[in-house]
Amino acid sequence: MIRRITGLTVFAGLALVLAACGKQQASSSTASTTAARSVPAVAEAAPAPAATKERPAGARETESSTITRINEDGSESVEDTSSDNGTRNSMLAAVASTVSSTATAATTLAGPTLWQEGVNYTRLVPAQPTSAPAGQVEVLEFFWYACPHCYALDPLVEAWKKTKPSYISFSREHVMWNDSDRSLARLFYTLQSMGKIDEMHNEVFKELHVNLRPLTDAGNDEHKSEEMQTAFVVKHGISAADFKSAYHSFAVETAMQRGDQLWQRYRIQAVPTFVINGKFIADIATAKGEDKLLSLITDLAATEHKR
Repeated sequence: MIRRITGLTVFAGLALVLAACGKQQASSSTASTTAARSVPAVAEAAPAPAATKERPAGARETESSTITRINEDGSESVEDTSSDNGTRNSMLAAVASTVSSTATAATTLAGPTLWQEGVNYTRLVPAQPTSAPAGQVEVLEFFWYACPHCYALDPLVEAWKKTKPSYISFSREHVMWNDSDRSLARLFYTLQSMGKIDEMHNEVFKELHVNLRPLTDAGNDEHKSEEMQTAFVVKHGISAADFKSAYHSFAVETAMQRGDQLWQRYRIQAVPTFVINGKFIADIATAKGEDKLLSLITDLAATEHKR
């Protein structure tokens, strides 16, 4: 099932197959028998949304008589869809939406697009606080370095980062479903704290998915994992002493704690999953494709920015 995107080519027909890596898959891929930690209940936390690849049972059979649309100008509108006898209106009006470019400058998706709440994205109730500055819209990507689907999507995300509106504040968070994931998360946050993540992010993916070399110990020995990761970064010109110093720094420990809290707050069960401004969750399956996902994210962010 692993597919590598060469350049910025989009395998549209493969999008739903390569939809996500799940929490259970992460647990079973770890050589040790360490079980994934359970997700504690969070007070008033949002319900588990589109992290799994199937829409929650009954999502289309709710008794709500309203629908939410993203309009052409980026605003939202709520429409009463119930008729006089109480039955639901079965037809939704099409909304014209220009879809932003997500691959190359020459590749643009345009045309009538309708983003429907409960189908293309999930609204979080209540909305969660964000750390974006005033005037900015926060977009979080939850990912896992060992996930082939995150690796396949990453070139598109990198291209989107270069063309996204300036008001979008984008950042990544690494899930920590088990001890092996925590070790990879520590590698991510260490490189981030050293200012090396831009040059090393794809190299980590390549080491795991192209070179097929593990960066964590099969027995989840933290010291051995650290040594494996140190040897890896040294090959890419990073000082072993600097890396080890950052590896156990207060900054990395703080980032680990924050990342741990975030994936639990949003109850992330599969990756890649995106959270827009603490209000909406979307993924490849709900957006119906990798390229459409980034367009959906851009449109939802535009809606939030106009508020």
